[in-house]
Amino acid sequence: MMTPTGGPRTTERFHPRVEARLQVKVLLSGRTVQAQARDISMNGLFLQAHPADSQRALTIALPLPGDRELVTMCTIRRREVDGVALEFGELDWDDLIALARFLHPHLP
Repeated sequence: MMTPTGGPRTTERFHPRVEARLQVKVLLSGRTVQAQARDISMNGLFLQAHPADSQRALTIALPLPGDRELVTMCTIRRREVDGVALEFGELDWDDLIALARFLHPHLP
């Protein structure tokens, strides 16, 4: 979508992102591949990896330091040169609280 000035429209984020160099396990057809998250929010993360162009979703396992491991299906929302932006699928309350515990100290 274009703005009245002719430039691309930027979407304002509802959840702030924080830098997070976390190792993420990507679960692919019976095998696990390691990748790194560049940043993370309550809604998703940016994964520094390049899944096949035909893939629209990934299942990830995200170990939160000193806490639990979140396992969820993610939708690929955007592809960039250095990776993909993922939106988390459904997270249960315990996962949401663990994610908030991790993010809180890193928020501005």
